Amino acid sequence: MGSIGWIIFDQPGRRNAITAAMWDAIPGVAQGLDDDPEVRVLVMRGAGEAAFVSGADISEFEGNRIGREAQAYDERNARAFDALAEVSKPLIAAIHGFCVGGGCAIALQADLRIAAEDAVFAIPAARLGLGYGAAGLEALVRVVGLPAAKEIFLTADRFDAQKALSMGLVNRIYPKSRLEAEVELLATQIASNAPLTLASAKLALRQLGRSGPDRDSEAVATSIARCYESQDYAEGVRAFLEKRKPAFQGR
Repeated sequence: MGSIGWIIFDQPGRRNAITAAMWDAIPGVAQGLDDDPEVRVLVMRGAGEAAFVSGADISEFEGNRIGREAQAYDERNARAFDALAEVSKPLIAAIHGFCVGGGCAIALQADLRIAAEDAVFAIPAARLGLGYGAAGLEALVRVVGLPAAKEIFLTADRFDAQKALSMGLVNRIYPKSRLEAEVELLATQIASNAPLTLASAKLALRQLGRSGPDRDSEAVATSIARCYESQDYAEGVRAFLEKRKPAFQGR
């Protein structure tokens, strides 16, 4: 594992469609990696060659996403999304193949989305007739803006990696054969930075996405003070003066 913690969506026989059990597992996996002192960066990817995540497993919908059960299912999804959004460490989505519906919603929780050239994106809720929560739409708008979010949602069309890049949905595109290596290189680069600074920046950016009264400015100020009081800050200054790479410890 090293400094990179992996979250792998593993149901390749169904293009990594997310089952109810998988939704339930996400919070614990994310929290476990976030709590692991050896892990500095988290990476999400899909197993196999066909997909990142092709959406929620529709074969389960008649049993658990209809009538009263639909609300419980959506709450399960929300817990998974919140757990990913709230990890303190940088989170990267490595996207190849299908990134559709719930897969796109999962990818939106990442700090960076790196796509292969074969990536295909869509939010086809309107083709299924299901209700789509405001929180999910808000996450989409935060990343791509209102006009692009309307196009994605209202048309329910599929679009390729180049269009995703032009919308700002993904940060970078690579040939599929290079995706994993490039993501590992990026994750390793990020992992070499000061962990407390990264966590503080993530916290501050997350608070900026909230309305004024809901922002926890005190928590942000505390995280910044912790950076200045840390051994890592002293190490960073010393390394700069000595013209060497810093060795950050996260304390």
